[in-house]
Amino acid sequence: MNQQRLMQVLLAPQISEKATYVADKNSQVVFRVASDATKPEVKAAVELLFKVSVDSVQIANVKGKQKKFGRFMGSRKNWKKAYVCLKAGQEINFVDGGVA
Repeated sequence: MNQQRLMQVLLAPQISEKATYVADKNSQVVFRVASDATKPEVKAAVELLFKVSVDSVQIANVKGKQKKFGRFMGSRKNWKKAYVCLKAGQEINFVDGGVA
């Protein structure tokens, strides 16, 4: 895996009530990732960008919502999110801009 590809895998951290609950309970971090990303790519990208050790990765495909545009029905894009489980003692703090 080349470094340029790994920089494009992670799109953004997913900040929500569920994501903060999962972070507190299971020491996992939730990321929005590229739609063609794989588990090994996500693991390598998190380890490269945040300098932490990753225990495991779970990936979920999220269906885009059906929306009405005037009188026409349309849909938002499908996207992918990754639950990254960090090893014991590891933590990512987004408020300070990286590793805590």
